[in-house]
Amino acid sequence: MFLPIITLLLLVVSFSQADEQVCRQMGGPENPQLSQDGTIILGGIFSFHSSWKDRMDTYFLSFRGFQFAQAMLFAIEEINNSTDLLPGVSLGYKIYDACGSMARSVKVALTLTNGNEIVAGQSERPCTRPSQVQAIIGETSSSPCMAIATVLGPFYISMISHFATCACLSDKTKYPSFLRTIPSDYYQSRALAHLVKYFGWTWVGAIRTNDDYGNNGMATFTETAQQLGICLEYSVSFFRTDPADKIQKIIDIIKASTSKVIVAFLSHMDMDVLMYGMSQHNLTEYQWVGSEGWIVDSEIAALDIHHILNGAIGLSIPKAHVSGLREFMLNLKPLNSSNNELFIEFWEALFNCRFRQSISSSDIQRECTGDEDVTGVQNSYTDMSLIPIFNNVYKGVYAVAHALHNILSCNKTCNKTVPLDPFTILQHIKNIYFKTKEGEEVYFNENGDPAAKYEIINWQPRENGIVEFVTVGLYDISLAAEKQAILYMFFLIMPLFVQVPVSVCSEKCPPGTRKVLQKGRPVCCYDCIRCAEGEINNITDSVTCVRCLPEYWSNERRDACIKKEAVFLSYEEIMGALLTAASVFGTCTTAGVVLIFFKHRKTPIVRANNSELSFLLLFSLTLCFLCSLTFIGQPSEWSCMLRHTAFGITFVLCISCVLGKTIVVLMAFRAKPPGNNMMKWFGQTQQRLCVLVFTLVQVIICIVWLTICPPFPFKNFKEFKDKIILECALGSAVGYWAVLGYIGLLSVLCFIFAFLARKLPDNFNEAKFITFSMLIFCAVWITFIPAYVSSPGKFSVAVEVFAILASSFGLLICIFMPKCYIILLKPENNTKKNMMGKKATHLF
Repeated sequence: MFLPIITLLLLVVSFSQADEQVCRQMGGPENPQLSQDGTIILGGIFSFHSSWKDRMDTYFLSFRGFQFAQAMLFAIEEINNSTDLLPGVSLGYKIYDACGSMARSVKVALTLTNGNEIVAGQSERPCTRPSQVQAIIGETSSSPCMAIATVLGPFYISMISHFATCACLSDKTKYPSFLRTIPSDYYQSRALAHLVKYFGWTWVGAIRTNDDYGNNGMATFTETAQQLGICLEYSVSFFRTDPADKIQKIIDIIKASTSKVIVAFLSHMDMDVLMYGMSQHNLTEYQWVGSEGWIVDSEIAALDIHHILNGAIGLSIPKAHVSGLREFMLNLKPLNSSNNELFIEFWEALFNCRFRQSISSSDIQRECTGDEDVTGVQNSYTDMSLIPIFNNVYKGVYAVAHALHNILSCNKTCNKTVPLDPFTILQHIKNIYFKTKEGEEVYFNENGDPAAKYEIINWQPRENGIVEFVTVGLYDISLAAEKQAILYMFFLIMPLFVQVPVSVCSEKCPPGTRKVLQKGRPVCCYDCIRCAEGEINNITDSVTCVRCLPEYWSNERRDACIKKEAVFLSYEEIMGALLTAASVFGTCTTAGVVLIFFKHRKTPIVRANNSELSFLLLFSLTLCFLCSLTFIGQPSEWSCMLRHTAFGITFVLCISCVLGKTIVVLMAFRAKPPGNNMMKWFGQTQQRLCVLVFTLVQVIICIVWLTICPPFPFKNFKEFKDKIILECALGSAVGYWAVLGYIGLLSVLCFIFAFLARKLPDNFNEAKFITFSMLIFCAVWITFIPAYVSSPGKFSVAVEVFAILASSFGLLICIFMPKCYIILLKPENNTKKNMMGKKATHLF
């Protein structure tokens, strides 16, 4: 809000002073340091002097400003000698010295825009001669350009900079008349971040110039770095006029840091100051990444006597060749003819001598002859490493010339009567497109910027101590994202390190681990935590671990999922084999008892208490032993449905037979003779019907179970983390416990009846053996329930098989082994008399 007001006041002062001045010659800063008349005048603002080196008011000559001015003069001379561009029109120039001062830059810009000069020899009468220029070439730095562009904006006077790279200058709402022939720092900052990422540096320090160039450039770099996962350990700024203690604080920060890479977004003048401070410390173990402001500056390389910057890598404007420019710059006649005082000062600094008229009595420097050979001098002026920047000045002048050529409708000659206004010139400059004599395309985008192209530069020291700036890669923003950066690693040399240095806050997390951020530190600082069981990570530096699929489990290194071991009660394992052997043994034993009973079927002990039930009981026991085999092996649909239903039905059949035998014994001895007809209700037909009914109930329960929700194969992932339990899901727990409950009910009834008949008088009372067998049976199945519930995986199946076998062996041994003992070893007791005897003779 205040800036336009200040600008207006400056303009008013300028006009008022112009009215009062008289035509007289002045040697002050109000007049250009270099000038030449012409049909159309171009302005130039460069810094021939600077006052920053020792932070004193004394000004020192800067050869770089002279180089930029010479490039402008070379382009103007070429255009004036051309018959194709602006024929019949001569370009003049007025070049001012900004002295490295922003305030002076604005002042001379105002002078070029609307000032009036004192004309020599006409001091008797006031006169004014307009000194407005049609365009201005310069300034070199971003901050002065911002100030000048703000002043010139309302007048639409074109300003073309060759070295101002701040991205902020692309804002055409603030700087409508500003253009440049060097790419915006927006692209350079992003390219630097990608370059850092390319080498795997995620933990870096940053130093910037404390002005618009450094602050804006570093802001874009920081934003892009965060997107790429790069963290800044520190980010400090300074300006070349800052006191020495601030520079020392920055050096202390660098020494205390753990990062080995320093990104320096500095101008060449600020880099000079930093190098002067760092030269007093042994700070040679850092890898420097530089901006175009200093990365190809030979003066910086000359100051780096301690080789702090050896191996530095950064971005620069692509190399260029302008034929005849070097020879013109080494020819100092234009300087001598334009400003004799400036030429003398320049010549004395170039050759370190003094002309006779400037030698004092105490001066011990050698005398200048004026015939010294410029080509024989090796210093920053004769160094042509900044030809790409000189070429930017060259292209800026040609851009104005092509715009004027188009406005004046030049064919064989230009129409000099066409009025020139700044707005028209600005619009034509924005839309120009041409090729230089070297074939380089020149144009501006909608923001007044050229296409962004950079060379990746590497500082490589040679044996003679001279640093060579070697191009090791290219960066072209106009290409696709994956092709923008091309780096030739085989050309890259980092002499301070055996290999490319590592600069990370934390080492990469290997596969099998994940990153966990350290509290209160940047995201690049983390700990590597091993993935939990069942989770893997096969990517380096991952922040998460991935859970394996249910059928898989993590390996020991936690970097791969391996298939879980399928666990079930198998015939091949020892436990399965033992249970199978027990089942086969029980089956064979039962078959043996059947053979014994069949052979002695007519003996009293076999015929006693319904031999038909005995054979049916033996058949059911055989089925009980065989049904245990359905529990062994990998579960399938048919085995899951068969094992529980076969077990339930065969055991009910077995218990029904035992219950029938128990009831017969009880009724036979409880009947009161004579003439008691109770036994007629418990004949063989009734016993068969009883067994059939009891078994049919269980069959119905099983059919309902299988119809509504049958058992099915199931993969149990919960019992063991690293194993899959292949088992049979019950389908319906109600159905399963109904089957077991019904077996338990019949067992209790059988036990009660047998218990009531245990003391009936008889030499061979079968009821007491049934009582003992049912006691074993109930004990087995009562203990089965908690054991079954608490046993994991295949062990629950083994418990159930063991319960089936134990209860089956209990019935077989308790009921049939005593009879087999009598049949085989005590045949004399196998008589009807002994079976019906009332005496207290015991057979055992």
